Amino acid sequence: MFDKLKETVRHYDDIAADVVKPEVIADTALYAALMKEYSTLTPIVEKYGEYQQAVQDEADALAMIDEPDPEIKELARAELDDAKERRERTAEELKILLIPKDPNDEKSVIMEIRGGAGGEEACLFANSLFRMYSMYAESQRWKIEVLNANPTELGGYKEIAFSIEGAGAYSRLKFESGVHRVQRVPETESQGRIQTSTVTVAVLPEADEVELEINPTELKIDVFRASGAGGQHINKTESAVRITHIPTGLVVECQDERSQHKNKDKAMKILRSRLYDKLCEEQNEKIASDRKSQVGTGSRSERIRTYNFPEGRLTDHRIGLTIYRLEAIMNGALDEVIDALTTADQAAKLAGNED
Repeated sequence: MFDKLKETVRHYDDIAADVVKPEVIADTALYAALMKEYSTLTPIVEKYGEYQQAVQDEADALAMIDEPDPEIKELARAELDDAKERRERTAEELKILLIPKDPNDEKSVIMEIRGGAGGEEACLFANSLFRMYSMYAESQRWKIEVLNANPTELGGYKEIAFSIEGAGAYSRLKFESGVHRVQRVPETESQGRIQTSTVTVAVLPEADEVELEINPTELKIDVFRASGAGGQHINKTESAVRITHIPTGLVVECQDERSQHKNKDKAMKILRSRLYDKLCEEQNEKIASDRKSQVGTGSRSERIRTYNFPEGRLTDHRIGLTIYRLEAIMNGALDEVIDALTTADQAAKLAGNED
């Protein structure tokens, strides 16, 4: 680890020297790339500096332990304990900082929520999850925009796709992918019986056009009249858009806007992110086919979480986490859950690095 850290510091110093060169400053793309890397390496280099200082303080304190003066000896022992604690703590923090970063962590996301088993109650819970993620996004000061929605008459969603724009959105939300199970008495249930329903959530890193080039000849674009709950205008004009990506068979529909042009733009945004996610998934399978993270980003078919309303309980099955603050969580207080998942993921990766 320390050989790697020394090499990181050398590389960091090289970047610092390069970014002040006139020819680098003149090359906007190169300058931006170097500054981004410099910014990424800064926390590691600073933490390594703290570690080196703790090592030096520990050595200095050890040298004073044999002093004949009792007061100095007492101070040396206290300093030694403090320095040792700092050295051990910063060493652990460095291990975490050296875990390879997910290249998508700083990206914005597109989330797709679909009602699964449970009929109308599943659609109503899809709306509850959309509200939960919307409130969490607002607490993080991220921007949220609905891209496509298929509402039901009772106020649920058969499916809803929306973007959340903000630095680090993917790093915080990537563990939400999977099957979410709800246990509660549905509003549609007159007998007061608890029903179990499921909703699927997909979290896609938002792909820029420069990252993923889509050949227009590989797209089949259909326009049609929108349908569903939402007002008189929606089925008067052919504003809805369906885009099929022929090589992969991926299909995206968008009918949320009155304008065909806007619906096409939103559909392309979703399609681009789905294709990028598919590409990342294929690459990850090739790179890490022999080792799966204990947490992972959640298979779409994996039941990851249960929301039990009668008990006010949330259970995340991947890490055995149970929290009895369901009402607060449904109102967007997700940090406790996300922090626990992030910590478990880091621990799994650390264990993997040590194998």
